Amino acid sequence: MSGIDVEPVDETAEEDATTTDDESHTIEVTPTDSVSDERRETVEVAPSDEDIDGPDYVLYGGKGGVGKTTMAAATALDSARGGVSTLVVSTDPAHSLSDTFETDVPSEPGRIREDIPLYAAEIDPEAAVEEGQAAFGGQGGGMFGGLDEMVGEESPMDSLFGGPMPGSDEAAAMQLLLEYMDDDRFERVVVDTAPTGHTLRLLQLPEIMDTMMGRIMQFRQRIGGMIGGIKGMFGDQEMPDEEADLEDLEVLRERIERLRAALRDPTRTDFRIVLVPEEMSVLESKRLREQLQEFDIPVGTVVVNRVMEPLSDVTDDVEGEFLQPNLDDCEFCQRRWDVQQSALAEAQELFRGTDVRRVPLFAEEVQGEGMLEVVAACLR
Repeated sequence: MSGIDVEPVDETAEEDATTTDDESHTIEVTPTDSVSDERRETVEVAPSDEDIDGPDYVLYGGKGGVGKTTMAAATALDSARGGVSTLVVSTDPAHSLSDTFETDVPSEPGRIREDIPLYAAEIDPEAAVEEGQAAFGGQGGGMFGGLDEMVGEESPMDSLFGGPMPGSDEAAAMQLLLEYMDDDRFERVVVDTAPTGHTLRLLQLPEIMDTMMGRIMQFRQRIGGMIGGIKGMFGDQEMPDEEADLEDLEVLRERIERLRAALRDPTRTDFRIVLVPEEMSVLESKRLREQLQEFDIPVGTVVVNRVMEPLSDVTDDVEGEFLQPNLDDCEFCQRRWDVQQSALAEAQELFRGTDVRRVPLFAEEVQGEGMLEVVAACLR
């Protein structure tokens, strides 16, 4: 019906049926000798000669599974090798920075290399909410001027919603991201965002948080006198410092304004959409760009990942041997290349005027600093 011919499986030879149970669970793998270990060790990546005065913020966005984490890690590594104090931070609930770098990445910014200024963090929004670090996280946030402390451990928002406020984990992630992007220790912050839907909600949060904070501050001012009037009802319980809490909210409001301005400034922020050369990925990337435009956030770069072309066609900064698809004799490779060429042409047309970078499809998994350096060379 589909026009695809499927060859029938030959019946198992009689002697195969006599294999033992142990033998029946044995899988034989024939190693490839296409590229020897010695040839792999000769791969060298030339250092970047680009001006280190690049964007302050680099954000990678796109649908899940297209390689955002790989691009973010490679960009951060290349930046730190250039002497720029760089933080790479993941807001994706399904973190994989640790796997990509092959080292443990903490939940708060920590240095992961001693020889270069490279820092990393995998934001844990649930932990932030539980510890009361987020302004809208429910318990311990102090947003109601201590009213929550006075009436008990459960906050008014928990009582209202029957649990933590909806979206509080994303708000916590945004607040921590705001804090990290505003940290003077880092000259550049590279963000590995969550898949498209999460990213768009994250970008909406500055507006939402700004609106909520205005209401919260008005509410705080209105109930300030009431709290003082009922202080005696709670004995000698120490009252929280209202002024300090209001100052914290004002600091967060100012931080939101700075981030919003930075994200809209193409000289300070490069939002990079990552896609793979397939029609559905291209269409989703087009929708993402349109939605980013609604937030006045310009897309500076589009990265097309896993393109079936030789590495030498993409960059001259890498010397060494890499396996590549055989487009002459491999029919499967030829058909996939036809699909990719069609998607590449569509992407080039859709993103005309935008810097488009290509990263080849590698035979090996991109994991560890060696392969990350190769990817970084493709992104220059």
